[in-house]
Amino acid sequence: MTFQAISRRTLLKSSAVLSAGVLCAPALIGRAQAATLKLKLSSSQANDPKYANGRVYYDNLVKQLKAGGLDGQIDVSFFPDNQLGQEIDVINSVKLGVIDLMVSGSSISANLVPLVGTFDLGYLFSSFPQQTKAFDAGAAKPIEAALLKDANIRIVGWAYNFGARSVLAKKAVNTPDDLAGLKIRTLPNPIITECLRLMGAAATPLAFGEVYTALQAGVLDGLEHDPPTVIASKFYEAAKFYSLTEHNFSPLAIYFSDTTFKRLDPKLRDGFLDAASKAAADTRAHGLAVEQEALKELASKGVTLIHCDKEPFRKRVLPQTDNFVKAHPDAKPVVDAIRATQA
Repeated sequence: MTFQAISRRTLLKSSAVLSAGVLCAPALIGRAQAATLKLKLSSSQANDPKYANGRVYYDNLVKQLKAGGLDGQIDVSFFPDNQLGQEIDVINSVKLGVIDLMVSGSSISANLVPLVGTFDLGYLFSSFPQQTKAFDAGAAKPIEAALLKDANIRIVGWAYNFGARSVLAKKAVNTPDDLAGLKIRTLPNPIITECLRLMGAAATPLAFGEVYTALQAGVLDGLEHDPPTVIASKFYEAAKFYSLTEHNFSPLAIYFSDTTFKRLDPKLRDGFLDAASKAAADTRAHGLAVEQEALKELASKGVTLIHCDKEPFRKRVLPQTDNFVKAHPDAKPVVDAIRATQA
C-alpha cells in the first residue's frame, strides 16, 4: 500500500468539494424523486375518441390524473390498434409486467383465469346498470382476487363495453335457425364461442385485428360486437345486417400489472388508483350515452337494424350457465350475486 502525504491546503480544498457535494445532494435527490413515471396502456381498438372504449378511457384517465395533480408525475402513453400486439399477447405481457395497463373486455383474461369466463356467460346480465349494481354488491370480488393470485393482474376499474354484444352479419338473422351455417367471429374465448354455437352459429374464434380482412375475403359471414365498435372499426362496410340479440353485456376491464403496482411510489399509488377508478366511471357514462347514437349512425350508413325476439336465443343458451357452474363451482357465488341483483 502506498501512503501519500496530504497538505493542509489540499485537505481544505477537498473539504470544500465534499461540503459542496453534500449541499447539492438534496437537490439531486429531489430531481431523482421527481422523475416522471412512464406507463404504457394498450387497446386493440381504433384510435377513435368517441366510439372506441380504449381511447375514451385513456382520455378520461389523462383528465383525472391532471385533476389530481399527477399529470407531471405520471405519463401514460397510449397504444391503440394492436400496436403492442394481439390481445392474447398483450394480456400475457401485462401478467409479466412488460406492459403496464390494458383496456379490454373481461373475456380476454379468461384465457389466463377460467373463472373470469363467468362474465361471458350468455344472457347472464340483463343490462349494464344491473351489472354495476351487482359489482357494487361484491359480485366481482372473487374474479378480482383470482386474477391477482393466478395472473399477477389487478383490476383498477370496471367500465362498459359500449353496448351489448349483438350479431352483425351479411344476411338477416331473425331467429336461431337463421344463424345455421353462418361463420360468426367470436373472441378467442371458449365461453363466448360456446354461447354463439348454442345460439345456432358456426362460431369462429379469431383475433380482433384480423376480423375486417376476414369479412372482406368471405372467411367470415359476420361477427358479434357492440354498436360503437362496429362503427369505429368500420365492420359495417362488409356486413349490413345487425341483429340486436344482446346476448352479452360483458364488462370492460382496466387491467393493471401487479408488477407495476409494486414499483409505484406509495405517495403516487393512491392518487393513481383513484384517477383510474374515476376514469372508469366516466367511461361507463360515456358508453351508455353513445350506444344509441351508434345505432342511429349505423342505420344512416345503410345497416339494417333487426329488433329480433331474444327469447328463442336465450332459451338455447340457458344450459350454458348451469354447465359452467358444475365445471367451476367457485363461479356459483358470482352467478348467484348477479342473478339476485335487479336493474
